[in-house]
Amino acid sequence: MSTTTVNALPIGTLTQSHKKVIFASSLGTVFEWYDFYLYGSLAAIIAKQFFSGLNDTSAFIFALLAFAAGFAVRPFGAIFFGRLGDMIGRKYTFLVTIVIMGISTFLVGVLPSYASIGFAAPAILIALRLLQGLALGGEYGGAATYVAEHAPQGKRGLYTSFIQTTATLGLFLSLLVILGCRTWLGTEAFEAWGWRIPFLLSVVLLGVSVWIRLQLNESPLFQQMKAEGKGSKAPITESFFTKNGRIVLLALLGATAGQAVVWYAGQFYAMYFLTQSLKVDATTTWLLIAAALALGTPFFIFFGWLSDKIGRKGIIMAGCLIAALTYFPLFKALTHYANPAVAEASVNAPAVVHADPETCSFQFDPVGKKVFTNSCDIATAALAKAGIPYTIQAAPTGSVAKITVGTTEVAGYEGKGLSKEDGKAQGEAFGKSLKTALTAGGYPEKADPARINKPMVLLILTLLVIYVTMVYGPIAAWLVELFPTRIRYTSMSLPYHIGNGWFGGFLPTIAFALVAATGNIYYGLWYPIAIALMTFVIGSLFLRETKDVDITK
Repeated sequence: MSTTTVNALPIGTLTQSHKKVIFASSLGTVFEWYDFYLYGSLAAIIAKQFFSGLNDTSAFIFALLAFAAGFAVRPFGAIFFGRLGDMIGRKYTFLVTIVIMGISTFLVGVLPSYASIGFAAPAILIALRLLQGLALGGEYGGAATYVAEHAPQGKRGLYTSFIQTTATLGLFLSLLVILGCRTWLGTEAFEAWGWRIPFLLSVVLLGVSVWIRLQLNESPLFQQMKAEGKGSKAPITESFFTKNGRIVLLALLGATAGQAVVWYAGQFYAMYFLTQSLKVDATTTWLLIAAALALGTPFFIFFGWLSDKIGRKGIIMAGCLIAALTYFPLFKALTHYANPAVAEASVNAPAVVHADPETCSFQFDPVGKKVFTNSCDIATAALAKAGIPYTIQAAPTGSVAKITVGTTEVAGYEGKGLSKEDGKAQGEAFGKSLKTALTAGGYPEKADPARINKPMVLLILTLLVIYVTMVYGPIAAWLVELFPTRIRYTSMSLPYHIGNGWFGGFLPTIAFALVAATGNIYYGLWYPIAIALMTFVIGSLFLRETKDVDITK
């Protein structure tokens, strides 16, 4: 690669060749995110298929943990593939990542269920999720670096913003495929076996993506660096164990952590909140989320373009702050417009668990071996499963828990020591009494479609997506510009994937567990709010603006 070609990149109009780079990188990454998010969108069904040996609450949390397992290993994928990308090249590294991703996703579609092979099913599922996470850990840094190193000076924010649309477009595509299969097959058939079809279709996407990636050439900046002998021989050491390590840490805490929680709160947690807490049916939820994504996605490009004009830092910091300040009113508004009966009933007939606090457990057992038999646990699990907000009021030591719904009292029972038959009979009687009390109190089993204010729900969801675009649209350009070419892939990948893999990826699990423990359907929002505020403070004080830096040096 001649220096003439490389030096022509910073100034002037993007050529057709460069547009092809952006399109191919973005399209391949859309397919990879599609693979990854199929699991998250089908978490409730997967819980039934692969974790049916657990109680309902633990099964759903464990399904979310299996989803999060893919995020947990993303930083390790970032280190492994980032090192390869800085040493052997961007193109071949993210070609390998997409093959691993596609094959792992296809295998989920043919994996036998818990009913067929027992605990081997969730074990294999988690192993496949780990492979997906490793692959995705190497994908994003490669795609973002590759596009940024082709983009003209002054347009990196705009052109890397196309990469930023890929996660949302991948989620959008996965929702459309799921919705199409569900509509075509019917709910019963889809939940029994049809959920596998979107996973199996990924093999077609894999073929298209590999073909696209094979058409690309290596990054010109990387080729020039290698030709001049300036490449790093130890990118991990240079990235993390020199003064560059301080920038990596600041990029994590002051940029990607807040970006991640705003991203997941605005898309995935909003979806879980509608289906699990507000009992809006899955099809309606997916349609509304898909519509919000369609309306909000152009703002990725807008904020990427705007960051070329006014800077990356201010837009991302503003997104974190606005999100933190408005999440509570927005999610309360979702309740009001999506299932107003829940809000009305919680005011008119509040649900209260009267129990000895010492007998109330944090009901999280990822291996499914513990049985929660205390009367407090039985009462709170029943309410959490029904999506009913509740409070816990202290009762005398040793007393049996009871539930009041308005003025109606439902007696609890102790499950310890009961035979299987007696336990089943007691549980059925308790469940029937509780259902009667909740119905009398105005609590719906499901959101009434006639009372869902879809335009307002769509408006709120779109606003949440716009927050996502503020923090995510400029982030790739900001990260690329913080680090030199010889260690860029490694240095930017790790903070991005710790932020998104750990801070963001565990948001649904942490939030759901907090809600189940407290009975407050909004309590899980404290997690993304706290992280977003941390990022706002650290990023504002310690990270620099980078929009005018020359990344060829």
